[in-house]
Amino acid sequence: MSISNALHNALTGLVATGRGADVVASNIANARSEGYGVRRLETTTTLGTTYGSGVRVVGVSRISDPVLIGQRREADAAEAQAAGMASFYKRVESLIGMPDDPSSLSGRLDAFEAAVTAAATRPDSQSRLVSVLNEAQQLTQKLNSISDGIQDARREADTEIMRQVEKINTSLQQIAQLNAQIRAYQGGGRDTSSMLDHQQRLIDEMSGLMPIRELRDAAGLAMLYTADGITLLDGVPAQFGFTSTPVIAADMTVLNGGLATLTVNGRSLNMGGDFPAIPGGALSTLFMLRDQIAPNAQIQIDALARNLTERLDAPNIDPARPIGVPGLFTDAGSLAVAANEIGLAGRLRVNALVDPAQGGAVWRLRDGIAAPSEGALGNATILTAMLNAIQEARVTQSGGFSGAARSLSDLGGDYLSIVGIARQTAETESSFSTSRRNTLREAELRTRVDTDAEMQELLLIEQAYAANAKLIQTAEDMLNQLMRIGSR
Repeated sequence: MSISNALHNALTGLVATGRGADVVASNIANARSEGYGVRRLETTTTLGTTYGSGVRVVGVSRISDPVLIGQRREADAAEAQAAGMASFYKRVESLIGMPDDPSSLSGRLDAFEAAVTAAATRPDSQSRLVSVLNEAQQLTQKLNSISDGIQDARREADTEIMRQVEKINTSLQQIAQLNAQIRAYQGGGRDTSSMLDHQQRLIDEMSGLMPIRELRDAAGLAMLYTADGITLLDGVPAQFGFTSTPVIAADMTVLNGGLATLTVNGRSLNMGGDFPAIPGGALSTLFMLRDQIAPNAQIQIDALARNLTERLDAPNIDPARPIGVPGLFTDAGSLAVAANEIGLAGRLRVNALVDPAQGGAVWRLRDGIAAPSEGALGNATILTAMLNAIQEARVTQSGGFSGAARSLSDLGGDYLSIVGIARQTAETESSFSTSRRNTLREAELRTRVDTDAEMQELLLIEQAYAANAKLIQTAEDMLNQLMRIGSR
């Protein structure tokens, strides 16, 4: 080997070790960076050149485990879905309240029953009649607040869908732009690892919104699909569409045109039912909450409201009440009927005829809704009939409740139990999903930067760099020696 060849080899070694130090430094600096793929310097032997052999830097490879990443992304979507369900049921449970809370639904039902009981024993007591009115108003307000809370949850889900759709469109556009940059960099022989990192972060952020499958073509460009095969990005990014609804009422659905559904490239997707177009993830969960789960909760509270009105609208309670005139509780002033049950809990009001603040008279609780004047002070017939109706065990006609007969208080307790069981089930699923996601996350982190290994690699690079530098120094000394010999 000539001195010039040795010098050439040592110089290429310095270049390679210097590049290697840069790669190791990048790995260590990004040890905790999300989406960062470990870099490895790729080198090869240079043969057959004028200057002999040496080392050539081929490029920098980015290490990742696509199978593990795909599993973790599926877990991200499952965790987001379970967390969304648990959060909703916890919210409804909070709206209903615990039985030991006087302001809970059970507390209001029990307080109303107790007030009617007290008034039936002393129908001549003005204060006890006022107590019945007050407790009836508190009960309607509680039912109103539960209904309003459920519809607020639907509206918030609708608003969040719009925000997530905008985020998906933006992310897909950015991933497509990165594809174009990766193609350009590859054509110029430049390192694309940083752009791949950025793409992975964007895809990871989307994976919580919907399950995503990532493929790479021969050029390394990302192609994205949903778990059910809807194309998100294959050259051109898909365009999602959605129009939010500012105000949502209980009777508004996708089927009657009151609410918008999701579109992809102008094509409507069915996001409801047992087989939604994009199952799993936060986006699908929001549609489920808005269109299925929250409406079901509304149906049950409406069934309870209907059960309440039907009990106290029974003809035997106030025989003198004209047909079509509501009893103590009204549907926004009208008679509550089964055909208009949807949203009843939100419209429930105390009859103005018994409310002095609305021009009524509280003694009509004792003497009858349509009574033109006050009757006998000791007449407890209507109040006793009201109490019997409240305590009577009867089958709930709607809301999906079982066929068991219940008192009004028991019905309120069963509604809370149904929501509580759903909340516990959702929280259990959420805990399992979180545990699975964390396990996969830890496994993924183990494939990333190992700082101990990087420091060992840095020591080897340092030794190689010193050896190549020593070789250059030796070659220089040899050349200097030759020049001194030639000058004699």
